[in-house]
Amino acid sequence: MLQQYPSSLLERAVSELAKLPGVGRKTALRLALNLLRRSEDEVDGFAEAISRMRHEVCYCQVCHNISDTDICPICSNPNRDATTVCVVENVQDVMAIENTMQFHGLYHVLGGIISPMDGIGPGNLEIDSLVERVAEGEIKEVILALSSTMEGDTTNFFISRKLEPYDIKLSIIARGISVGNEIEYTDEVTLGRSIINRTPFGDSNK
Repeated sequence: MLQQYPSSLLERAVSELAKLPGVGRKTALRLALNLLRRSEDEVDGFAEAISRMRHEVCYCQVCHNISDTDICPICSNPNRDATTVCVVENVQDVMAIENTMQFHGLYHVLGGIISPMDGIGPGNLEIDSLVERVAEGEIKEVILALSSTMEGDTTNFFISRKLEPYDIKLSIIARGISVGNEIEYTDEVTLGRSIINRTPFGDSNK
């Protein structure tokens, strides 16, 4: 049965909120009604925060993490180990690893993993820019911290082949993370230990 709304403005707000992942129309209606009960200043602040985020947040020109500036705070931090780069699938993975406080190097965000079923190939990811960073010569170790899925393993293998010509240490996080698990949903203790106990990439395939 089609929901009847007493206001076309409310209906539009519900329709927009329902576009968010995991938000159905019933949840969207509850959120919209909650916003209606709040003060105009609160709602204006909420709308401004969302708008500024969309218009002003950018991607780091070095690692492709989200940032308020062209170079993110991690890449511009002189106290980080610039010789070690951790390769992750997305921004959420950077946040998850940072929360462990066990990694002090830099990152490289691929923006996804190779998944032919989803139409995502190597050319859709930030793999070439990773190779360019390694080719500059400062990086001594690349840690592959992708999800332990078939797509993640395929991406690991592709990257390893691209980096073969360079004299670097290529390692992979320890398999304390269950096969099939995604990095962002792994608890901080397990993830932190997996970073510390990383192994050479070649050994992980034996």
